[in-house]
Amino acid sequence: QVQLVDSGGGLVQAGGSLRLSCAASGRTFSNYVMGWFRQAPGKEREFVAAINWSGRIFYADSVKGRFTISRDNAKNTVYLQMHSLKPEDTAVYFCAADYSRVILTTAREYEYWGQGTQVTVSS
Repeated sequence: QVQLVDSGGGLVQAGGSLRLSCAASGRTFSNYVMGWFRQAPGKEREFVAAINWSGRIFYADSVKGRFTISRDNAKNTVYLQMHSLKPEDTAVYFCAADYSRVILTTAREYEYWGQGTQVTVSS
């Protein structure tokens, strides 16, 4: 079992920045691919970014160049640094983990999920 706790969401004006954190516990963190997803009201959960054990990274086109995913295996934590935020980035953001060495980009591929943290970007 892996437990994930998301944090760092909040209210920010358009153009602002936020950093989300996801603290993991329960298993060897470095063996897991870590992802960030988001879900806006009335919409499906969508992929944002993922990072695997070797540091390989993949981003959704909508956040490329604005968001940065990173992981600190010593702290069992994955981060999502978000810059140049837009109102359309408003959503509940979830971190996810799966015991995989490859990058995973669909929600159904991830076994473990955090509780989510709300990000609201005002115009």
